[in-house]
Formats: sequence, structure tokens, C-alpha cells
Amino acid sequence: MTNFDYINTNLKEGILVISINRPDKMNALNKATIEEIGVAIQEVFDDKDIKGVIITGEGEKAFAAGADIAEIAELNEVNGRKFSETGQEVFALIEKSDKPVIAAVNGFALGGGCELAMACHLRIASKNATFGQPEVNLGLIPGFGGTQRLPQLIGKGRALEMMMTADTISAQRALDIGLVNYLVEDRKELMEFSEKLMRKITSKAPLAIGMIVDCVNAFYMYDENGYQTEANSFAACCKSQDFEEGTQAFLAKREAHFTGE
Repeated sequence: MTNFDYINTNLKEGILVISINRPDKMNALNKATIEEIGVAIQEVFDDKDIKGVIITGEGEKAFAAGADIAEIAELNEVNGRKFSETGQEVFALIEKSDKPVIAAVNGFALGGGCELAMACHLRIASKNATFGQPEVNLGLIPGFGGTQRLPQLIGKGRALEMMMTADTISAQRALDIGLVNYLVEDRKELMEFSEKLMRKITSKAPLAIGMIVDCVNAFYMYDENGYQTEANSFAACCKSQDFEEGTQAFLAKREAHFTGE
């Protein structure tokens, strides 16, 4: 794994933890940090030893408290479009990853930080987490996919309200409306719970996990037929060694041992 300036990485028993490491800046997502996350995710695709990823923020105060405002203030129409497209591309890598990605959200997840969490497959939050899309306070809109993913997760009406009012919501409210999957007490429990859930997911057939991601994503893409994607993926599973192992293990009443082949 590459050595990075703005993120920390730690691989343990097949689970890679990516931690945004700008606690003095509330883990704000400057362009360099976003690019480093993209490099790390690309390396995840190529490393067979990595089975799943947990993304979190260093420190107790923030997962990622938005983009770096000092950097944003210098944007114009041309480089603003590029800034948005870069974030969209990196977050799309996460969303389309065939390996499971969990956001372990501690503290503030605002603006780009909320968008990063939404790009992950699952979201676990500690009770001190706060979510929001406050970009209109800066005369902006969410630019890293937030206008698309937030309605998918919480519905059009609630998403419009969050983005138009710039109001933040508590971790409990985020759980109630479906923005997060689970709520835990504190950061220690957050990482323990996230790792436990990831181990449960990575114990399943890796090919099937990746295809589930493809099929669910296809539902939201107008240029894809989700049902056809599902049928094609189902057929691909049927020719895999994991399929043979899973069915034989079930019939023999033993635990399956999947290889991802």
C-alpha cells in the first residue's frame, strides 16, 4: 500500500481501514485527500489480500467535516467543474467496488463528508455523529454525488429539505430515516462493530457480494436494465467455484469455504 500524506491505512486480517488524517482541519476533504482516497481504493481492487474496507476519520470530532473551504473559495466555473468531477469519480469507485465498503462515522459528516459516507455500501454511526449537506450556506450545492445519493437513501422530500435548509441531523435521526444502518455508543464500539459486520460479510462468497453491488447500483442507472444485470450476474454465479462450494456445503450440512473463484 502506498504511503500517503492525508490518510492512514491499516490492513488487518483482510480488512483495510482507511482513516482520513487531518484532525486539525476536522478531516476536511481537500483535493489531495480525495485523490489519495482514490489511489487507495484503486489499490484495493488490485490486492487479493484485501477482502473489505472500512473508511473512518482520525480523532473524536469528525469523520469528515466537508470540503476544505479555503480551497473551495478559490474555485471558478472551470476548475469548479473539475473539482466536482474528481470527487464524483473517486466516490463512484467506492460505490462500484466489488469489495464491501463500510463508513464508520464518528463526529461530523458534513458536505463532502456526508457524500463520502453515502458512497460507501453501509454506514455505521456513533451517537455523537452529525450529518448534513450545508452547501447552500456557501452559495453552492453538493458536488460529489450528494444530490443523487441522498434521495436514494432517505427519499426525495427529506433529501430536498436537508439540502435546501442546510439543517444538520443527529445520528439517531439519521438512523430513523435510513441514512445509517446502525447506531453505536462511541468510537471504540464503532470500530469493533464495523469490523464484526465486515467479517460477517467477507465470510460470504466474494463474487456474489460484488455482483449484488452491481445489481443494486443498476437500479439507479437509467442506462442499465437492472433485471437483466441481475439475470446475467445470477448466471455468472452459477458457473463459479463458490457456487459449487456453497451448494455442496449446504447439502452436506457443513460450513462453506469460499475462494472468490
